[in-house]
Parts: sequence; C-alpha cells; structure tokens
Amino acid sequence: MMLRGLSSRLGQVRANSGAQSATRPVPALLQHRSSLASALLGGVSAPLLPGRPLLSSSSVAVRAAATEAAPTPAEETFTYQAEVDRLMDIIVNSLYSNREVFLRELVSNASDALDKARFLAVTDPSIMAGREELEIRISADKDKGTLTIEDSGVGMSREQLLSNLGTIARSGTRKFMEAMAAKGDSNLIGQFGVGFYSAFLVADRVRVQSKAPEDSKQWLWEAAAGSHQYTIREDPVSDLVRGTRITLFLKEDAAEMTDPVRITRLIKQYSQFIAFPIKVYSPKKEPRKVIDEEGTKRKQEAADKKAEEKGEPTKQVEPVMKTEYDEGWDWRLENENKPIWTRSPKDVSETAYNDFFKTTFGEFLDPLAHVHFNVEGTIEFSAIIYLPGMAPFEQQNMMQRSKSIKLYVKRVFISDEFDEDLMPRYLSFVKGVVDSSDLPLNVSREILQESRIVRVIRKQLVRRSIEMMEELAGKEGGEDFKTFWDAFGRQIKYGVVEDTENRERLSKLLRFQSSKSEDGLTSLDQYVSRMKPKQKSIYWMAADSVQSARAAPFVEAMVAKGIEVLYLTEPIDEACITNLGKYGSDKETQYELVDVSKEGISLDEEGEEEKAAAEAAAKEMAPVVDFLKKSLGERVEKVTVSNRLLDSPCALVTSKFGWSANMERIMRSQALGDARAMEYMRGRKIMEINPKHDIIAGIKTLLQEKDEDRARDLAELLYETSLITSGFQVDSPKDYASKVFTLMKIALGYDILSEAEEAQMIQAAQAAAAAPAPAAAEVVAEAPKRPVATPVDAEVVSEEDPWKKM
Repeated sequence: MMLRGLSSRLGQVRANSGAQSATRPVPALLQHRSSLASALLGGVSAPLLPGRPLLSSSSVAVRAAATEAAPTPAEETFTYQAEVDRLMDIIVNSLYSNREVFLRELVSNASDALDKARFLAVTDPSIMAGREELEIRISADKDKGTLTIEDSGVGMSREQLLSNLGTIARSGTRKFMEAMAAKGDSNLIGQFGVGFYSAFLVADRVRVQSKAPEDSKQWLWEAAAGSHQYTIREDPVSDLVRGTRITLFLKEDAAEMTDPVRITRLIKQYSQFIAFPIKVYSPKKEPRKVIDEEGTKRKQEAADKKAEEKGEPTKQVEPVMKTEYDEGWDWRLENENKPIWTRSPKDVSETAYNDFFKTTFGEFLDPLAHVHFNVEGTIEFSAIIYLPGMAPFEQQNMMQRSKSIKLYVKRVFISDEFDEDLMPRYLSFVKGVVDSSDLPLNVSREILQESRIVRVIRKQLVRRSIEMMEELAGKEGGEDFKTFWDAFGRQIKYGVVEDTENRERLSKLLRFQSSKSEDGLTSLDQYVSRMKPKQKSIYWMAADSVQSARAAPFVEAMVAKGIEVLYLTEPIDEACITNLGKYGSDKETQYELVDVSKEGISLDEEGEEEKAAAEAAAKEMAPVVDFLKKSLGERVEKVTVSNRLLDSPCALVTSKFGWSANMERIMRSQALGDARAMEYMRGRKIMEINPKHDIIAGIKTLLQEKDEDRARDLAELLYETSLITSGFQVDSPKDYASKVFTLMKIALGYDILSEAEEAQMIQAAQAAAAAPAPAAAEVVAEAPKRPVATPVDAEVVSEEDPWKKM
C-alpha cells in the first residue's frame, strides 16, 4: 500500500542532510530497532525520538541548540526509514480491518487533546484565552472530497508535531500521561501515533494544522500516501486560536465519507459517549411562516359568498398561513446521550436506566431488571447489564453470534461482537455495556482471548447476571420472574449443562411443571418442601407434553400415593437434570434426581408388608415372567414384577445407564445423528408386569391350560402396545395395526376361522387354475378336506358393552 511511506518516523532526516544519515553508526540503528519492537509490544523501555535521526543524547542536545540559534526554514522535508515503512503497513492493515474506525481514532485523539487542555487550564487559566469552548467539529466538502476534524485542545508546536506524528505505539498523549502520572491523572486515551495513521485508510493525503497555546506560530504538517517524505512548515493561514485541524483528502472509493448522514451514523456508533461535544456541519431546514395565496383566496371567496347570501357587506379575511422550510447548513450536536455508567448508581433514576436501555439496544419494553456496578483496584471497569422484557425472535439459534454486550474503552465504542469472550453462550440474552479503562483501543479477538483483564470482566458479568436473576426470583408475586422464565428458561437450563462452576446456583432458578402443580411451575426448593417424610429422591418423568407424562404408566402408583413427580416437557430438560444429578448445597441433605422410566425404582415409603406382598407376587408370577422372556427373546433384557403399576398391565423401562425413551426419540429426530452412537447409547428394555392386572392373570391361566400359542400371541401384542405407552416406537406399525384390526373384528362378532378358511380355499383355487388339469381319478384322490372349525363358546354381551352400542 501507499501507507508505507507514512508508516513510521523513526529514521526521518532532512532531505538535505542525507550524508549525515548515511554516516549513522550501525549499532545505534540496531539498538533502536529493538526499542521499536519493545514499544510495539507495549513496553517502551527508553524514549524514542521519532522524526529525528537516531543520535546519542549529546548529539540531540547539540542539534537542539543549533536549531534554536538558526532561523527556522519555511519548509522542511523529512524522509522515513524503510524498515519502519513495512512495519506501519502491517500495523494499519492488521489493527484496522474495518476502515470506518478511522473516525473513531481521530475523534479519540481530539478528545485527548481536549482533556489535556482542561487539565492544564486548572493551573494555567490563560490556556483557554480566546476560545473557551472545548469541542470537536467535523465538516465535509463533497466537491473537494475532503473531511475535516477540528478540536480546541492543546494543539502542537513544531517539535511536538515531529515527535507525536512520527511515533508508533507512543504518542504525545502517552508522554503526557507519563508526565502527569505523579499527579494521578490517567483518564486519557492511549496511543495517538497508531490512531492518527488510520486516517490513511481512507485518505490519499493528510494535512494537519495545529497551534499550541505557548507557541505564537501555527504549524502545518502534510504527507501523502505512498510518499517516503512529509513536510512541516509554518502555516500561512494561522486562523487557529488553539487546537488542531486535520484535513483528509479522501480516496475515490471513500467518497461516501463526505456524507453528513454517514458521519453522524459513525459518531453515534463509536463516539456518542465522548465527554466533549461533537458537532457536525449538517444541512438543516429552518421553518418560516408565509401567506398561502391559494388558501387565502378560497377562504375569501367562501366568506364573500356567505356574506352575499346573508345580505351583509363583505370583509377582508385573515390570510391563511403555511410553513415553508429554508435549507441551510449549521453545526449540530451529535452526542447528546451521556454515559450513565460513569455516574453513581444512586444518582441515576429508574426512568433513566430504562430509557438508556431502550435507546442503546433498540428495545420498546422496559427491562425486567438491571444492575449497575463499578469494579476498582488493579483492574477497573464499569458496567450496566439488563434482563430484557421479552425474548428476541432469533433466540432459538444458539449458534448465532449475539450482539448483546457493547464494549467501550474510555467511553469509545470498540465492538459489539465480543459477546462470546465476555459472556457464556447461555447468557447471550443479557444486554449491557462494559467500559474498561485498561484495554487498548485497537483491541482484537486475540487480545481478548489472552487478556487477564477480560477474564476478570467475564467472571464479574456472569456473577452479577446470576445475582440479578436470583433477586428477580425472590420478589413477591413472582410475575416478573415468570415472564423471564417463559422467555429465557431454556437458556438457564442450557447453563446448568454448560457452566459447571455456577451449576448449583443456576439449579435454584429452574422451574418445572409437576403432578402437584400442573397449571403452574415449581422450583426444586418447593418440591423438596413438599416431599414425603421418608422420601430421599426427587422423581421426574420426561415426555413431549404434560398430558403424555401424566398418562405414562410409570407414574401411576407414585401419583396415587401422593409422591410428586416433575414433568419434563422440553428437549433440553432431560439433559439439564441428568447433568445436575443431585440437588442441594449440603452433601448430607442432597437429593438424587431419579428418572421414573428407568429400572430399579423403589419407593422410599414402602413398608415391610408391602415388600413382603411384592416378594409373594414375584414368586407367584414366576411362570409368566419366564414365559414372557422366552417369547420376546432379545427384544427385552429381562422381565420383572412391578410395584409401580396400577392400571396398566405392563411397561417397558430402560436400563439405568442408557438413554430413556424420551431421549431416544429426541436423538432419532436429529438431522445429523450418529447411528453408531444411538446403537451404543440406546437403553436395554426391561418389561415390568402388573401382577394384579386381568391380562397378566389371563396369560397365567392360558399357561396353566397349556395353551402357549394364544399366550404367545397375547405376549406379542402386549409388548408392542407397551412400546407405545412407554414412549418407544413400534418396529412395524403395519403388523401391529393388523393385530389390532383382528381384535376389532372379533369384538364385532366376525368369525375369524371362516374368513381364514375362505382365504385358504381362494388361494388353492388360484393355484389349481394355474396348474395343468389332472386326471379325474387324481382330482377325486387329491380333493382337499374341508377344515373343521373349532367350536367357540358364545359370548354374552351386556347392555353396557361399548361394542354393542356401536
């Protein structure tokens, strides 16, 4: 790029002193190269004098004395060192990927100069003489293709122009900060040299006019992109009382920067919270009242007609006025919003917080809660974070990059694309601003990822966000928290999965429906307060809806005995509860979270009599258990007698360390699911039978009568039906439907044996028609015998039977 010629000022010499530069000793050059590298890394160990030849301190003193004695030439030309040319080219292209930030950098530098002027005026009020205002003015000339940024700060003398504009990673601001460090003034923004050269991202040529209060002359610095030289001379215009004016001669592809609307947008994006007024020379329309001739004429005609009808003399009516606008140009203040985070929280009203939230983030509802805090010490920053009043429409996409946290450095907007570095994904809905005093203006993602400052900021933001939600949950009535949970509850559940450090605190915010609060939501603390005296576990059932969970066979006995069961109806719920594992801060009173659809559930309140009855039932049903396992084979791992079924004949539970039926259904629906992982994680099915149910008793009777065929048919149908009631998918829906249709025909009184006989005869006839005709004797000999139907006892149908009503 053409920026190389302007990239650095470390080896500049006058054009007419080339011989002196050529005789410069090599060791001194090497020494200053290492100093430059140290400066770029933020650790300047020795002051550099860019803009001057690299000489010893004594040489500098001699040259300074000679300069004072000799008259200053009308114009001086300086040359850059080639090594630093390339270095500046890298800096501009690496640090500023978005060239719009040039305006942010120049405005920040102007703010520095104004800060200096205000500080120095405390001890020397004469600095403000002739121009009391501390402000920044920006104007553009579309015809000339120029953009001008002017401030009324301290300005620069000739030597300061040489030093400040010839420095990388060090500037007049930094030097001023070092000088004022003993006085405790550190509220200045960083590195003028780097920021200034961002101007060449949009400009072919840059002109700097500046006047310092202590200097009677105004100086002009000028350089062009691509040139290896720049000039400094006394400015013949000399119209500045104090301050600096930077004029950018824009590149052809940067012509849009002359549009006042574009400039205003950039100011509001990056610099709206700068402490000093920023004024843009913009077009405006001045209203003025003029007489509407047509309207007055119509009004007069109407009045004359009315007077004529009444026979009265006509009168002159008042003229009709209209508003016209005269277009003109004037200075307009563009940063009226004040950074409320710099004020004490007790001095900011609730209305001010709400208005700031709506204006900054484009919201139309008041936030549910907010917290304003300042962190001081080795690391300093201020922040305001909000819980929005409603969820954004795109919140379902967890992978989409959010722009909820706006990062500022010394009230200068840096970016809103660092959310992942400042907040975990599950808190992406929290909106706020963070203003750091320690981060550099040219902060990048790499700097953030490696910065200890950012880690401290992130930890504080997460802690304060959780505290804000806990406070909202503790408010009386709970309507605000209910609104919050409806909008952002899924993110909190995701946080339980992701954030192991804050998992315990987040678990107290969880809310679910349950068998005792189906219409509302309950917390885990409320569940624990309603537990049975001997209950040691928190029971939960995952399903796709509350109705499905309530109708599941696993919860029948529990609900009947008054044991509360949580109903988990969202896809994230099961993963959340599984990762939580146990609930309770005290290890002695921790409660295990138990899935009622898994094996090995033993109700804590069972007495000795119930346990004895269960053992007797298991012994009695041993033949049925063995037969069902033999009939179903590998489809079930084992068959057991259940103590948690009341109305259902059986249920299929899963092994303790596999997926539940609900999780298996969720994983099946994944577009990019791994079939191998599904086969590995799918839980083994265990059939639990209800010994008191009529169907189980009927199978036992069939086994006693040695009718294993009918018992096997019932076992098949029982298994496939229990797949549906337990939340699994039937392997062959068509075969299962055929069995159900057959049962429906039997219930309607059809003779299934006759239908089978007719189907068999039709099939035989079709086969005979296709075969060659046999001899008559063979036909007689091979005539099939007519099957004899097994007599079936007639079933007595009562008046209440639903099939009869059909």
